[in-house]
Amino acid sequence: MTLGPTVLDVSISYGLPRSGIPAANSFRRWVAAALDGRIREADLAIRLVDAREGKSFNRHYRGKDYATNVLSFPAELPEGVKLPLLGDLVICAPVVAREAAEQGKPLNAHYAHLTVHGVLHLLGWDHEDEREAECMEQLEREILATLGIADPYLEES
Repeated sequence: MTLGPTVLDVSISYGLPRSGIPAANSFRRWVAAALDGRIREADLAIRLVDAREGKSFNRHYRGKDYATNVLSFPAELPEGVKLPLLGDLVICAPVVAREAAEQGKPLNAHYAHLTVHGVLHLLGWDHEDEREAECMEQLEREILATLGIADPYLEES
């Protein structure tokens, strides 16, 4: 049995100038690919931030004093409340740009990967141990392949 198309409400907000950042429709397409066949309806927000705001979020919520590429905040709904609220993603644009350059990856492909990665965290996937990491990475590869994006885990030679 297939679920059919996912009904999405993806809100994008910007805490920095949009120059060099993919269009909102790209983020919506990447979210849709990550959710395809997994849930019927989802409501989530993506906040694109600068390094200062990214560091602040990471310090406050994870106790780490640096900006990281993506943070996922799954919705915590009271028991019995049935809403399509999936949660929030915070993506730090300068970190994404630096990583893409360091890894020799197209910027949009890296944004796509981190968006998919973050959405999978919102769905409950994790990479705390090696087995979980391998399963999550394989799912990311499969989702990104549907978007025509190369395996983000291939080592550059």
